[in-house]
Amino acid sequence: MTPSARREREARRAWPAYAAAAWAFAFAAVSAYWALGGTAGVETVAAEISRVPLANNRAFVWATAALKALAGLLALALVRPWGERLPRRLLLAAAWLAGALLTLYGVANLIDHGRMVAGLRAIPPVLGERAARWHLLFWDPVWLLGGILFLASAWTSRRGARKEPD
Repeated sequence: MTPSARREREARRAWPAYAAAAWAFAFAAVSAYWALGGTAGVETVAAEISRVPLANNRAFVWATAALKALAGLLALALVRPWGERLPRRLLLAAAWLAGALLTLYGVANLIDHGRMVAGLRAIPPVLGERAARWHLLFWDPVWLLGGILFLASAWTSRRGARKEPD
């Protein structure tokens, strides 16, 4: 296999991991912004965000930002040379688990918020109708996208780990 063909194959294998990392780092940045006291966009999370205990716990919000940043590093570890120093099975298991949990979370919330917006289930006052629509049309699909990207990262990394003839 020529060097350019090898680079092209590696790029095809790596793009989901880079996309998953970008997704996670962007999400971490939003959480960090909110942890620093930023308020733009908080009304899309809940109508009465002040009544959501965890949302007002800065340590918790910082912890979520750190976890999201770690998820970004996990995605990069699947395709960057420094990731080869880590146990491959552990990286793949973590990527599969992250992808599965994010996908399930996104799907479950899409269904739940869809039921709320359709009037099949009451919208909790703390959430509010506007935030329920934001969840249905933006936040839930974003979580689902993250799950799909992590699953794709695990899949392509697993496939790319096999020895291919030169």
